Amino acid sequence: MESQLIVRIDKNTKQRFSRIVRTEGKTASTKIRELVNSYLEENDFSRLVGDLWDKAARKLKKKGYTQRDVENAIRKVRATR
Repeated sequence: MESQLIVRIDKNTKQRFSRIVRTEGKTASTKIRELVNSYLEENDFSRLVGDLWDKAARKLKKKGYTQRDVENAIRKVRATR
């Protein structure tokens, strides 16, 4: 279900924005949805963390470490706390 988001901008900015997005064959609403979705993709913290874990896993696999090695290392560190 879609919901509205009201944004206040000055009249000149709105007119310029609307004119530019019309040249793309889009409405202002469509373009704003695209911009918000793009922002979320670039700044979604959970996705960024997931990507970081994936990158770390690939590097560890290249060096010959297994998931079991990582689990053992985590248990060892947690035991010292």
